[in-house]
Amino acid sequence: MCSTASFRLYIRVKELPDVLKHNNLFKICSQVRQISTSPRKNTVMPAWVIDRYGSNEVLRLNKNMLFPAINYPNEVIVKVHAASLNQIDVNMRSGYGASSLNMTRDPLNINSSSTEFPLILGRDLSGTVMECGINVKYFKPGDQVWAAVPPWKQGTLAELVVASGNEISLKPKVLSHIEAASLPYVILTAWAALVNSCGLKKDNCPGKRVLIVGASGGVGTAAIQLLKAWGGHVTAVCSEDAFNLMKDLGADDVIDYKAADLEVQLKPRELFDVILDNVGGTTEKLALQFLKPWSGATYVTLVTPFLLNTDRLGIADGMMRTGVTLSSKVVKHLCKGIHYRWGFFTPSGSSLDEISELVEAGKIRPVIEEVFSFSEVPKAFNKVEGGHARGKTVIRVTESSK
Repeated sequence: MCSTASFRLYIRVKELPDVLKHNNLFKICSQVRQISTSPRKNTVMPAWVIDRYGSNEVLRLNKNMLFPAINYPNEVIVKVHAASLNQIDVNMRSGYGASSLNMTRDPLNINSSSTEFPLILGRDLSGTVMECGINVKYFKPGDQVWAAVPPWKQGTLAELVVASGNEISLKPKVLSHIEAASLPYVILTAWAALVNSCGLKKDNCPGKRVLIVGASGGVGTAAIQLLKAWGGHVTAVCSEDAFNLMKDLGADDVIDYKAADLEVQLKPRELFDVILDNVGGTTEKLALQFLKPWSGATYVTLVTPFLLNTDRLGIADGMMRTGVTLSSKVVKHLCKGIHYRWGFFTPSGSSLDEISELVEAGKIRPVIEEVFSFSEVPKAFNKVEGGHARGKTVIRVTESSK
């Protein structure tokens, strides 16, 4: 790996006569495959890592993780002030999705270490840009940013993290770092489901009837606010103790799934244009009954078998099984005049830019259930793993952050 200075020297060496091009410096720099603006440093940082998959005891505070380095010209290094946990972090700790994620981390199998460990978990961040790659045009050191880092990258439960310039966005000024860290992953997951999968946007959302199953969790609370900001009509399904939260976020109608059979409670209501399912299981059966047929109505679920299939069957067979499952369900629902979709988190700085405008306008706000210190990360994992969340669990990585 050559630093920027070494790379400039390499360019000068290329201009020397051939007889001088066989020195060691030329040989070393000729092997450069990636231009880095950040040389490897023997500087360490604290980070919560896992060295194997398992339950909560595999979490370990490593105070000697090497500082990350910029390996590609579009990357930035961010000092993390706050992070938050999502269910995917608990699942990844247990090994869920390891086959697919490892293939994404090293698609050509050229990683000499042949292991993903030590692995840093955590997807959300709010922090300060410390260093930028040479192709980063819209950010500079000192910028306050927020982002959700994709699961195939090292995570945000660390002092520093590397992210693509396409994944970060300027943090809304009205939010503290603690508040900002609670939103990116869940709001981008909701965005991917509603915008990318269902085609909803501010221009066509007014008046659309949307049913959200599992509405009191992180994605559900984000989806309610996004839909209401765009003028949609939201029916939220949750337990009774979350009713006040649902109403406070703007839900037009709230259903207690414990009070009576959900199917019975939905029958008197008008049909829906969209069903967003955060729960899975038997909920899919509701799509055929309670969506408007032949009107472009869409059922989208965030509970898919893709990673489970690749973990159990391997990459090739798992993808084939997943393709068959998805195709059969698409055809089944299409025959009834309904679109069937799967929703997946998609990192996107440009989407966060649009979301930031809604936050600044007061139309979207963070919903935080509990804040933990950096030393309490295992307790935070226990909290998320317990389920029944009423908002997000946030980690204060820098003690001075607010």
